[in-house]
Amino acid sequence: MCRSIKTLRPPYAERVTDDDVRAAALQYVRKISGFRAPAPHNAAAFDRAVEEVERATAALLDSLEVRGRSR
Repeated sequence: MCRSIKTLRPPYAERVTDDDVRAAALQYVRKISGFRAPAPHNAAAFDRAVEEVERATAALLDSLEVRGRSR
């Protein structure tokens, strides 16, 4: 998929910041849209997608249970 998106769960990442989640969401949306920066008429849709992916990513990471590790 996109090699610059890093794995954000233990044991690959011990501490994940909001900036890490935002960067991954932005890279994902850039990859699937084909735009590094959208044209002004697409900016709202692009930004909304980044925010939605960011929320979904945070929810996923918060609900994952990594066995053999304490939270």
